[in-house]
Amino acid sequence: MRVDVRAYKEQGHLTVSGLFSDAEVARFRQHYMRMRHSGSYPGDFSGARAEDSKDPLKKYPRLIHMHRWDQLSLDWLLDARLAAVFRQLLGREPLAVQTMLYFKPAGARGQALHQDQYYLRVQPGTCIAAWMALDDCDEENGCLQVVPGSHKLPLLCPVDADTSQSFTDVTVPLAADMQPEPVLMRAGDVFFFNGQLIHGSFPNRSESRFRRALIGHYIDGAADQVASYYHPALRFDGSQVALDVSEAGGKCGVWVDTDGSQVLEMAGELA
Repeated sequence: MRVDVRAYKEQGHLTVSGLFSDAEVARFRQHYMRMRHSGSYPGDFSGARAEDSKDPLKKYPRLIHMHRWDQLSLDWLLDARLAAVFRQLLGREPLAVQTMLYFKPAGARGQALHQDQYYLRVQPGTCIAAWMALDDCDEENGCLQVVPGSHKLPLLCPVDADTSQSFTDVTVPLAADMQPEPVLMRAGDVFFFNGQLIHGSFPNRSESRFRRALIGHYIDGAADQVASYYHPALRFDGSQVALDVSEAGGKCGVWVDTDGSQVLEMAGELA
């Protein structure tokens, strides 16, 4: 299987269609729905599942770091097919640091535009995500939205997000000529994207459809630091790698009007 490395380098993202079969996707859906209905787990920061809540995300809170206690999640995170794509895109295998499962039921809020590297703080290099659709994803049920080419930007200084539309409370501002574009996917497709890429999603406005996604976060194979929350890092053979904890803070970009156009200045400080 050959992937378009040039497109990935230019746009900061790439969809690999049908990387996982319909049968595999069905197994993942059943597995995680059963898991979510069974109780609470480490990483349920939004609280335990609340069937009587009016917030759909309280009924189906996301799962985080499942690979630390669930074998199916670990097997997916280190799957040879993902490794094969990474070797082409990056020239080597990255290190695996996180799994997430977003359920996003009908009526659920989205996630404001952001950059994953803001959270992972990888040094040197950046992170990369593998985002697998477990349902067909379109604008109605809140597909991913990305700003192509924004992976070439530094980290931007975050601002307050609209929490009526986003379950997270920070976002990154866009220049006037930047516009997010929808990422339409079929179940089993995997979307690979650079950790600097600006991305997010709008609410699920469908009547009854989920937009479930299984996500792996990885970091540059040459990295020696990552934020504390993402330890331990794993090679694709499952062995652990000892890394240092990256420090918080650092410069971030701010859009500034200069002679009628917007330019980016490193004028802010990250928290």
